[in-house]
Amino acid sequence: MSERIAVYPGTFDPITNGHIDIIHRATRLCDRLIVAVARNAGKGPLFSTDERVDLVGAEIESLTAKGLRIEVHPFDNLLMHFAESVSASLIIRGLRAVSDFEYEFQMAGMNAKINPGIETAFLMSSDRNQFISSRFVKEIGRLGGDISHFVSPRVAERLAVSFRSQKDEGSED
Repeated sequence: MSERIAVYPGTFDPITNGHIDIIHRATRLCDRLIVAVARNAGKGPLFSTDERVDLVGAEIESLTAKGLRIEVHPFDNLLMHFAESVSASLIIRGLRAVSDFEYEFQMAGMNAKINPGIETAFLMSSDRNQFISSRFVKEIGRLGGDISHFVSPRVAERLAVSFRSQKDEGSED
């Protein structure tokens, strides 16, 4: 029996507790999970690709220490081409709410046309993580709100440092 490899793609800018929950649960569906960090400069990420890969890697250390086979890789090509390059047979997508479903459904359909041999599985966010989005975490953190319920202390600190440096750069004008 061949190894079942899954890819969980995202921008992860920043990685949230919701992402970690999906990662942990996705490991039950495969032998090896690859967290694929999209370069996606079009979204204007706060952190560089390398910083996001490092943050994701640090956040999953506790899971890999338990023997779960999780890797983190950047990618900047079509998701299905990346999945093929790592021999994945499964794409994992997280759904927070019904509003996510239409977009994800269309994307899964397009991906199936590109490569019908790679399935897409949707995992619903747990109740405590349904409302978390990286965009809202950044907005709350940038405005000085408490983001400790949404991200790990390590990520919260990295965000605080980033916001302080942005503020310092802005005050020089």
